[in-house]
Amino acid sequence: MANNENNEEHNSKEPQEKPVISDETLESIVRKFQDSFTGGNKQHKFWETQPVGQFKDVGNSGLPEGPIEDPTPLSEVKQEPYNLPSLYEWVTCDMDNEETCAEVYNLLTNNYVEDDENMFRFNYSKEFLGWALRPPGYFKSWHIGVKVRASKKLVAFIAGVPARIRVRNEVVSMAEINFLCVHKKLRSKRLAPVMIKEVTRRVHLENIWQAAYTAGVVLPTPITTCQYWHRSLNPKKLIDVGFSRLGARMTMSRTIKLYKLPDSTVTSGFRKMELRDVPAVTRLLREYLAQFVVAPDFDENDVEHWLLPREDVVDSYLVESPETHEVTDFCSFYALPSSILGNQNYSILKAAYSYYNVSTKTPLLRLMNDALIVAKKKDYDVFNALDVMENEAFLKELKFGPGDGQLHYYLYNYRLQNAVKPSELGLVLL
Repeated sequence: MANNENNEEHNSKEPQEKPVISDETLESIVRKFQDSFTGGNKQHKFWETQPVGQFKDVGNSGLPEGPIEDPTPLSEVKQEPYNLPSLYEWVTCDMDNEETCAEVYNLLTNNYVEDDENMFRFNYSKEFLGWALRPPGYFKSWHIGVKVRASKKLVAFIAGVPARIRVRNEVVSMAEINFLCVHKKLRSKRLAPVMIKEVTRRVHLENIWQAAYTAGVVLPTPITTCQYWHRSLNPKKLIDVGFSRLGARMTMSRTIKLYKLPDSTVTSGFRKMELRDVPAVTRLLREYLAQFVVAPDFDENDVEHWLLPREDVVDSYLVESPETHEVTDFCSFYALPSSILGNQNYSILKAAYSYYNVSTKTPLLRLMNDALIVAKKKDYDVFNALDVMENEAFLKELKFGPGDGQLHYYLYNYRLQNAVKPSELGLVLL
């Protein structure tokens, strides 16, 4: 039930910009994975014991859709935490506490996901972590740390937050699991599986039996596989730090000209979202997300938390008709910088990630071009998007290039008979 179980083995959720496009089906990804594994793959062994779609069942239409295992009576859920090696102890990380938040931030900043060439590492801000881990109805007990008993140093972390996710016509209470991180020096200790089991136990104690998570590696068994796309906003810096490369027969000045954006947005009535817009945005979003196979079931509290703008965390803009004052369109992105490793001139890559976008009156292309313009004005270096929802409609047109990595989406203890296409997925996990 974890984001990035293979963070121990090092992988990337957000790849470098290198043009590789893949049309692989789930079956071919699975086949490639099975061909490459030689019986001793420990992560595969762990996931084979979990109630998740198994590789051997791919294509078996006889299995029912829905929960894989029935809930256990709460009285039978293990009441005590799982055992850790004797030098370590469990702690619950209170993200309201400034000191604890700083400890989690420091662990992630120094040890979380890097790209394959070890050039970039996610650098979630403290404000971002506070936002990501404290949505309406969150459980403090799901923010789980591992400390060294003697020094009280935080060396591992995993977190869950509650969510309502609709799968076809069923709205299911789930945990979204994220931020699984083990200190680099402890990656041989096999802490990740026990952390996954522990967060699962704590989720079960709240009578929740399903979860959603993502990873940059293939585990049993993705419900879909998405591609990252990148749009250069500051091409010179991106090339200087090795994030992207100068194209064939391209000079730096031609590249800068290619990616240049207008100074101001073009859509009439385009403005920043405000608190008073929450009901209208909720209606817009609920209507839009209803078309996807898997999507969050947002209410007004969720929209206020996840989409109301927060400085350097999440930005949301909408189009309000100048005549009727009706809110007709909406776009949003969140801020997830990366540390630039080993570069003398730059330490941070400022990246915006496309979040939820709804176009009803304004063409999606124009709406997203306005989003790029405001991101550029806010000094973002790159704008990233997955090919989920209707994003494919604007990616090439707006000069996004495909990255070299994929993001796999998973459901825990919930089987979908068939994998969904990225365009049938209405869910963005941080």
